[in-house]
Amino acid sequence: MSIKKTVIVQKSSMEHAHDESCQHQGTIDALRGALNQALIGKDEIIEMVLACLLARGHLLFDDLPGLGKTTLAKAVAHAVGGQFARVQCTPDLLPTDITGFNMFDQKTREFEFHRGPVFSDILLADEINRATPRTQSALFEAMAERQVTIDGQSYRLSKTFLVIATQNPVESHGAFPLPEAQLDRFAMKLRIGYPNRDNEIDMLGANIGSADGGEAENPTVISPNQLNELQEHVAKVALAENVRGYLVDLGRATREHRAITLGLSPRGLITWQRIAQARAHLCGRDFVTPDDIQGVAGPVLEVRLSGEFDAAPQIVEEILAAVPVPVHETARRR
Repeated sequence: MSIKKTVIVQKSSMEHAHDESCQHQGTIDALRGALNQALIGKDEIIEMVLACLLARGHLLFDDLPGLGKTTLAKAVAHAVGGQFARVQCTPDLLPTDITGFNMFDQKTREFEFHRGPVFSDILLADEINRATPRTQSALFEAMAERQVTIDGQSYRLSKTFLVIATQNPVESHGAFPLPEAQLDRFAMKLRIGYPNRDNEIDMLGANIGSADGGEAENPTVISPNQLNELQEHVAKVALAENVRGYLVDLGRATREHRAITLGLSPRGLITWQRIAQARAHLCGRDFVTPDDIQGVAGPVLEVRLSGEFDAAPQIVEEILAAVPVPVHETARRR
């Protein structure tokens, strides 16, 4: 009798896990659909954005104006039912314009804290490299610890707080390059690029009859609390010891590459692991494979490796080619 009961319990547990997995995949498919409506014909970019979102990572777009960065950021905020805020970075922008400030109230004779745009779920920092280093540093604590400290008082940010920053790679006048310490706070760097001809024709067709530039209101797919639960589930995706060893060897290879001044830091390795976990979950798996690590290598590495990066994709390929891939897949074991 006891054996029979045990079997029933185990079966119930397996069914629950299966139902939960199906529910997650349904949510992810809905997120894909919502973002694909905002950015037509960029499926690979959407997958990377979703991986960044599920891994609690921050995202840097290094691309030309007008390619859909702001539209995509708004779509992400609408899809998770979160609060969206935008900061247009300029040289005269102050740190308090981002974090908020204390103002003395004459009536109450007390200081009242006015929250800045950092108190949102999705923060778009447009042209972040046009802000001064002092202002850029205002995001350090927020991105790393999801909190800000004003006049000695700490304030918690949203659990799903995500920074989507943009920078223009062409114009350098009045720009302040991001230091390595700040770049390391971003999970990845992406370039959207121009759409192909058919997608541009579809885009023009969608704009006919639209007085607001063709930006439709994207549907809400999940709540911030549901997103937080999904992120916690993704963090539990397993990596076998040999897969973790493979990731460590890749990180060490970046420190030995002749074209790289500063290799991957331990924090960078953790970020790479989290993004790989998210990619595995997006593929419907509960374990990470070497393909997951390789699949996100470019966006993760290019944002944080110091050196000459005109040939960044080639450098990433050299690093991947230099490290042997684990032969036996035992990723289901922790």
